[in-house]
Amino acid sequence: MMDDPEVDEAALRQSLRYIRGVNRVLGGQRALLGQLKRWSSDWATGEPVTLLDIATGSADLPMAAVHWASHHGIDLHVTGVDNHPKTLAIAREHVAGQAELAERIELVESDALQLIDQFGPRSFDYVHAGLFLHHLTDIRVQTMLRIMERLARKGVIWNDLVRSPIARAGIFLLTVGRSTIIRHDARVSVAAGFTKAEALKFARMSWEHKPEIRTDFFAQRFTVTCRK
Repeated sequence: MMDDPEVDEAALRQSLRYIRGVNRVLGGQRALLGQLKRWSSDWATGEPVTLLDIATGSADLPMAAVHWASHHGIDLHVTGVDNHPKTLAIAREHVAGQAELAERIELVESDALQLIDQFGPRSFDYVHAGLFLHHLTDIRVQTMLRIMERLARKGVIWNDLVRSPIARAGIFLLTVGRSTIIRHDARVSVAAGFTKAEALKFARMSWEHKPEIRTDFFAQRFTVTCRK
């Protein structure tokens, strides 16, 4: 429902606020920052690092990444892309509220499947997509993973939802009493998630480089990465 171009703005803001909380508490931030931390051991001091965040939503993950990087003296610059104008406008408000982070975050309206045409191959050191690929058909999941690998010079991070009875039960409980849009979208998203085997299969079919997977049982999320 929140992907509808005509979605009510108040309902959209409420949904994005809910997703920020989910990312903060249930693994989204941990998945991205944990992987960047692992890779950062090879970064030269003072080396600029670029990250593309696909389907950035309200840009909470770019903000978390820049905050982490700044705290550790890392010169990280993030480009967040989203194709929903209302969502992107909310993201710009969210980022503008923290001026010390805003100068390192660029927000761009773009169709994820057209990113190669817009930016070109190897345009970013790292490319991340969180809670996005479950929106796509199987063939588009493969297309998107190929695009992500082509855009990245050094590594790719795919973070998404595990599809399981535990995840379904958990999201049902977590959305009790929430608004219609939150209940609908959260439950549909979990139902559209991936098993560990499916995620690895898609990555192996799509990437030239070997994928690795980590799972978070408590959050019912997985992270598939490849290093180039």
